[in-house]
Amino acid sequence: MKVLVSVKRAIDYNVRIQIKPDGSGVVENGVKHSMNPFDEIAVEQAMRWKEAGTAEEVVAVTIGPEAAKEQLRSALAFGCDRAIHVKTDEPVQPLTAARVFEAIAKKEDPKVFLMGKQAIDDDSNQTGQMTSALLEWPQATFASEIELDGDTAKVTREIDAGLETLDIDLPGVITADLRLNEPRYLKLPDIMKAKKKPIEDTSLDELGVERAAMLETVKTTAPPQRESGEMVESVDALVSKLKEKGLL
Repeated sequence: MKVLVSVKRAIDYNVRIQIKPDGSGVVENGVKHSMNPFDEIAVEQAMRWKEAGTAEEVVAVTIGPEAAKEQLRSALAFGCDRAIHVKTDEPVQPLTAARVFEAIAKKEDPKVFLMGKQAIDDDSNQTGQMTSALLEWPQATFASEIELDGDTAKVTREIDAGLETLDIDLPGVITADLRLNEPRYLKLPDIMKAKKKPIEDTSLDELGVERAAMLETVKTTAPPQRESGEMVESVDALVSKLKEKGLL
């Protein structure tokens, strides 16, 4: 069984986001970038399948600038066999990403295309669903547990009302939720071995992918900040209400 897994370069979740002075977006230059956390969970799951003998080959895929190779190297350090880098310096809309993944899936012919449920930079939560639609493959999103059995997958997914279990035929697209697993810490020997693993470079043009229309960012603003005095006052008010109702 071959597994494709997507990897996106995003601003590290520990970074305190700063808005550009002109409001055109967030500051990215000089800011630490890492693998999108949900994609890291997807990579970990693919590696667990490989270690269990369920998956024979795991291929990591990313779309982005030259710097995105850093995240592919991380995926290779997890244990992925090889990687594909679709190089572009332009922002990538979810539909563009889905078209790229469709082209690569048709070329690689995997049993499972595993992705993070969303990226923490744009929070679109669209790429997995769009990829499934373009490929006309079954999908199971927000997976907190996955059981593979031949040509089917049993997926437990998180929904507003609790948990839902789906059985889908493979090949299929599955997106990983937070509670699917806890990714491992990368060890130095694995990081060094990753440098010798192959990364295939390609482009949207080589894949025959048409870019989706760009969305226009009108303005980016930071959320309103409360003064420390306001925060204390609001907490005191909440405590008083709870005491009035006999809850404290």
